[in-house]
Amino acid sequence: MSFEAPRGTHDILPSEQPLWERVIGEAERLCALYGYRKIQTPGIEDTELIARTSGAGSDVVQKETYTFEDRGGRSLTLRPEATAPICRAYLEHGLHREPQPVKLYTIGPMWRYDRPQKGRYREHWQLSVEAIGSPDPAVDAELIQLYAELLDRLGVTGSVLHLNSIGDQNCRPAYLAKLEAWLDEHEGELDAEARAKRTTNPLRVFDVKSERVQQVLAEAPTIGEALCDECREHFEQVCGFLEQVGVRYEPTPTLVRGLDYYTRTTFEFRDDAIGAQDTICGGGRYDNLIEAIGGPATPGIGFGAGIERLLLSLGDREETSAAIDVFFVAEEGADRQAIARALAELRHRGISADMDYAGRSVKGQKTQAGRLGAQKTEVIAAGEAPDVEAIARELAP
Repeated sequence: MSFEAPRGTHDILPSEQPLWERVIGEAERLCALYGYRKIQTPGIEDTELIARTSGAGSDVVQKETYTFEDRGGRSLTLRPEATAPICRAYLEHGLHREPQPVKLYTIGPMWRYDRPQKGRYREHWQLSVEAIGSPDPAVDAELIQLYAELLDRLGVTGSVLHLNSIGDQNCRPAYLAKLEAWLDEHEGELDAEARAKRTTNPLRVFDVKSERVQQVLAEAPTIGEALCDECREHFEQVCGFLEQVGVRYEPTPTLVRGLDYYTRTTFEFRDDAIGAQDTICGGGRYDNLIEAIGGPATPGIGFGAGIERLLLSLGDREETSAAIDVFFVAEEGADRQAIARALAELRHRGISADMDYAGRSVKGQKTQAGRLGAQKTEVIAAGEAPDVEAIARELAP
């Protein structure tokens, strides 16, 4: 019997690690530059938290979550995204008592049961960046700029930033009533997916996949036509800040978020080069989320960006594996225990070192040293011992 990784998951092999490490390392450096601190939350959360924040009737909860009952009878769910867990931690650990906004990020695996396809896995890695505790439009722009700069640093040039505002609880109800009336008039032009999404939230009809229905919806009223003065001013300021820092965007009136706690700014970075599932980052303002999970009214904004999707945007690039500093070639009769002591001492000093463990010939050992990119190859003959001090001096920076 042979085993394979479960469907929808993937191994990240040693040859792939350099590129992964470059992307994750760049993201972490950039988050630190912008003042975002790292947080790690458990891979499992209370199912009710996920239901409240993803929408009990949404596809995520109904079809995509990995939910199970543990031995204590508790219903737990593998986290499908990181915003809700981070907001839960913000409340649980009293981060609302710290100076606001609290700027946090995490990088880790998320789980969604979905049809596996290019760049879309059931277990996938995600960068999640959140700024909680400020309604300032400058924070919205900063968060968007952070991801735009990450793409720039990694050399991704084909992405487009789509931007919209979906208003708030003051102006959205009147718009929803107008949209519902329009949808009633065009009921016969909708498909089953659009009708199902409409039952949970009318805004979600804009997320349908059918190009035919999207063409119909292009004539629907948009939220931008109904924004109140405060929301319109907020959006104009977000756009103004982005323009000041040189981040280009495309206004997209049909870009929405279908849950009630989302407000005002919504955005996505899309890259046609990765295929039909072209969103590499999605985010928005969620001023009512903390309140939805039992906390006080607290503004916030964040985004989730798939690492695998970002790697697709990078294309077929190879990163060179880190070379070792010294490789010991042991001739016949050489004291391998003395080499092992030298390895330990050099590694203790921060010098990467290795030797042969496969019984290779001297020629084979030298070939292996080349494969590993050894800066120095040290041949040890019978009766000799490595001169650790000389090697350390030679390899000293």
